[in-house]
Amino acid sequence: MTTTDSSTAQGKKITLRIWRQPNAQTAGSFVEYQPKGLADDMSFLEMLDILNEELLARGEDTVSFDHDCREGICGSCSLMINGRAHGPNEGCTTCQVHLRSFRDGDTITVEPWRARAFPVIKDLVVDRSAFDKIIQAGGYISVNTGGAPDGNTIPVPKLISDQAMDAAQCIGCGACVAACKNGSAMLFTSAKISHLNLLPQGKAEKDERVLNMIAAHDHAGFGACSNTNSCEAVCPKEIPVTFIAKANRDYAWALLKGKQPTLGQKEVESA
Repeated sequence: MTTTDSSTAQGKKITLRIWRQPNAQTAGSFVEYQPKGLADDMSFLEMLDILNEELLARGEDTVSFDHDCREGICGSCSLMINGRAHGPNEGCTTCQVHLRSFRDGDTITVEPWRARAFPVIKDLVVDRSAFDKIIQAGGYISVNTGGAPDGNTIPVPKLISDQAMDAAQCIGCGACVAACKNGSAMLFTSAKISHLNLLPQGKAEKDERVLNMIAAHDHAGFGACSNTNSCEAVCPKEIPVTFIAKANRDYAWALLKGKQPTLGQKEVESA
C-alpha cells in the first residue's frame, strides 16, 4: 500500500505578500495570504486565480492584476516578484513562471511596477498609457492609403532585417522601466525607434521619429538611462541595450542636421 505525504496531499505551501492598494489616491500596504491546493505545474497567474477564488468565497475583495494571453505574447502580466520584474526566470513573462521555480514554504513578495510614469490604478495594476503616447509620437510609417507597394519587393540585407526583427520583439510589458533605478523606458523606446529606422520604409521619417518619440518619453516622466543594463537583464524578449546606443546615435545625428521635434508640448500630451 502506498502512503501519500501529508504536505503533498495538501499541496505546495506558499505564503504571498501582496501589495494591496484600493486606488492611486489611497496608500497601500502588503497583505499576507496562503492559498491552498497549489502544485508545481501551476503558473504564477493560476496561483493568483486560486487565491481570488478563495477571497470571493470569503466575501473579500479580490486581488487586481493584469493578464491577457497567458502565453508570453501580450506583455500584460506586469508583476515584481521578490524584487525582480517577471520573477526569477530569464527570458520569460510572469505568466510563463511556474511554481516549480519556488521551494515549498517560500514567502513570495508581489508588487506592481514601481515608476513615476506608471501610477498604480489598483493593487498590482498600473497605468501604462505612457507607452501609448510614445508610440503615437512616431511609432509608425506614414503611407498613402490605396495601392501601397508590397514590402516584400524591397530588398533588405539580412543583417538589417534580423536587427529590425530583434527590436520588433518588444512586447511593451514595462519590465525595463520597473527594473531601472531611474524609471527609464529607453529600452522600450529605442526598440520601437530602431525596428522602423533600420528598414527602408522607415528612413523617410527617421529623424522626426527619433526626436518625437524621445520627446514623448521625457514628457511622460520617464527618467534617463541608468547605464546599468538592468533593463536588458529582465526583458522577457532579451532585447539588448545596443538599441539604446543606436537610438542615441540617431538622435544626435538628427540634432546635428538642425532638426527639432515637430511635436510641441501640447501635441506630445495629446498624442
